[in-house]
Amino acid sequence: MRKIEAIIREERLQDVLDALTAAEITGITVYQVMGCGTQRGCTGIVRGQEVYTHLLPKIKLEIVVSDENWEKIAIDAIMSSASTGHYGDGKIFAYDLDTVIRIRTGEQGYDAINSSKVEE
Repeated sequence: MRKIEAIIREERLQDVLDALTAAEITGITVYQVMGCGTQRGCTGIVRGQEVYTHLLPKIKLEIVVSDENWEKIAIDAIMSSASTGHYGDGKIFAYDLDTVIRIRTGEQGYDAINSSKVEE
């Protein structure tokens, strides 16, 4: 199993979610975060004053997939929908997961991340 974490621009969130949905990727966790990379923030005008902002608002996505094939599909969807070609587009991190457990049923591994029939 693989975990993908992506840091993207706030304004690209809906495009990324649409691309992941089109790729049949579900089970996404979304966070509002602040951070900076090599750009180290930006300068803007607030009430006529120039203001330097070190931490910029971003969106963090966490996605767990069953194998490297799904990892590639998810990363390709994020890359194609999040990229603007400018500084601050974000980063993607992917790594192995040792354990995944569905709390409700106790299912582990592959069974824990794949959809099960919804009970009424």
